[in-house]
Amino acid sequence: MKSLFAPEFFKQNRERLRTLFTGTAPIVIAANGQLQRNGDVSYKFRQDSNFWYLTGLTDPDLVLVMDKNKEYLITGADREPSKVVFDGQWDAEELARISGVDEIYDQKTGWKKLEGRLKKVQHIATLAAAPVYIEWHDMYSNPARARLIARMKDIAPEAELLDLRMHLARMRCIKQPVELEAMQRAIDMTVDTFKAVERKLSKYNYEYEIEADITHGFRRRGALGHSFDPIVASGKNTCVLHYFRNDAPLEGSRMLYLDVGAEYELYAADIARTYFLGEPNKREKQVYTAVAEAHTFGLGLIKPGVSIRENEKKMEQFIGEKLRELGLIKLIEREEVRKYYPHSLSHYLGLDGHDVGDYDRPLEPGMVLTVEPGIYIPAEGIGVRIEDDVLVTETGIQVLSSKLPVQK
Repeated sequence: MKSLFAPEFFKQNRERLRTLFTGTAPIVIAANGQLQRNGDVSYKFRQDSNFWYLTGLTDPDLVLVMDKNKEYLITGADREPSKVVFDGQWDAEELARISGVDEIYDQKTGWKKLEGRLKKVQHIATLAAAPVYIEWHDMYSNPARARLIARMKDIAPEAELLDLRMHLARMRCIKQPVELEAMQRAIDMTVDTFKAVERKLSKYNYEYEIEADITHGFRRRGALGHSFDPIVASGKNTCVLHYFRNDAPLEGSRMLYLDVGAEYELYAADIARTYFLGEPNKREKQVYTAVAEAHTFGLGLIKPGVSIRENEKKMEQFIGEKLRELGLIKLIEREEVRKYYPHSLSHYLGLDGHDVGDYDRPLEPGMVLTVEPGIYIPAEGIGVRIEDDVLVTETGIQVLSSKLPVQK
């Protein structure tokens, strides 16, 4: 499959980063490394989104160096002959063709060149490493950035490290036309797969059967796979926001909630719908209608000049009124509302499902984000979320997932 992204895209991104950074310090950025799954098996590799944005490369253990008007790539360790049989050897011509970086060095030669430069500078620009363990997400971070930083500090212990994360966040949150094309393809693949599953809802017996059809639908339509672990939740599982087991029987369940997204050329879709398995009762209709109205209200909030945080306050008030109508709360107070609406209305979308961006920055044309209100009532086993992907335009929004109607 021919990529939508030409080397010029990555060259221009590197030039934009140089312009935005303005400093003279060398820029040194690491690709992700492979992570152990179990034994001698690694997880399927996924490139660091910032590294891909600057190079287009999907190989592990690379290092990008941008120093004044020069740039080069350092490959990972040379592979032993037996390893080459399994994983292949570094292909310098291919790395240069994709990235537009002409100089490719093996690890020994590249690090010798970089070491000589680092010993002469007072500052080094890079991407700060996440903590080893990210408590908020209950997961361990990829160690590649920390490993790079440790090696550079060993070479130049007095040099100050400058963090480029916000520079890249500002760049990535405004999508370029080719990025929007990739995202629309991911979204269309997701929508078409939703529709195929909808037509078969009465035939499924287990959540995992639906997950299997979604995976099949994404791959057969040209997606790399899922942009995040799919959520296929029925019955009481609809109240677990990040439910990934997807193995419960559907028998006896009255509601089904799907939150999935295809990944195309590393760009993500993220769409959610809630379905009734059979005829809904009055209470289920009331909750669903409240969320559908909140969804319509949320779409109307998105426009240039407002911030995601401002919109969140308005949505919290709106859902608070709905919760009061449902008899769940008496006073519209944040603590009470958040018992039933515990997540945000929107997040940025792009190379990551929860993409980088400044949540206090006013929205601008070219930003892509989700609109996803929800109400979850564990005591009643009712959870409803409706999510669409939208592009901010000069006058408002374009709903990129509009081909998947919201049931009323």
